[in-house]
Amino acid sequence: MVQAYILIQTEVGKASTVADFVSKLPGIMHAEDVTGPYDVIVRAQSDSVDELGRLVVAEIQKVDGITRTLTCPIVHL
Repeated sequence: MVQAYILIQTEVGKASTVADFVSKLPGIMHAEDVTGPYDVIVRAQSDSVDELGRLVVAEIQKVDGITRTLTCPIVHL
């Protein structure tokens, strides 16, 4: 199992709509509006890194209002 935080920048005024939509996608554990350089932070999980990449590229990045994402896989040291 692979988990990651996905940091999302949105168009002005779209953070709440984006967080609500993304939270309903399969593999998304949480999606929260935040302040700062990113507008939404998502926690996601998948069976593999490849599947995580497909989730980000094929699903999340296509959501209307998203301008940029940064994926941060969780590691256990």
